[in-house]
Amino acid sequence: QVRLVESGGGLVQAGGSLRLSCVASGSTFSIEVIGWYRQAPGKQRELVADVSSGGSTNYADSVKGRFTISRLYAKNTLTVYLQMNSLKPEDTGVYYCNAQGVWANRYDDWGQGTQVTVSS
Repeated sequence: QVRLVESGGGLVQAGGSLRLSCVASGSTFSIEVIGWYRQAPGKQRELVADVSSGGSTNYADSVKGRFTISRLYAKNTLTVYLQMNSLKPEDTGVYYCNAQGVWANRYDDWGQGTQVTVSS
């Protein structure tokens, strides 16, 4: 499994930008897919964007053209960024980093979440 630590959330006005970071440590070589989910108050958690070990990216329709996911491998860590531009109030929510892979068993690990609030 991996440990995931998010940062970068905050309060921003509509039209502004934020960059979220997720640092994965542990068995990062075993990660098959890593990405970002969000959960707005009263709503289900939904996929925002993810990237596979092969580099393929996947975005929710609502963020295409505005958000960009990227990753940076280091010696013992993998950092995944979510660059969020042209933010809208409906982007408000808690953003969670998620990693899925296989290490002895299949795992599906989550970070603690970071709050993003977009004011109108």
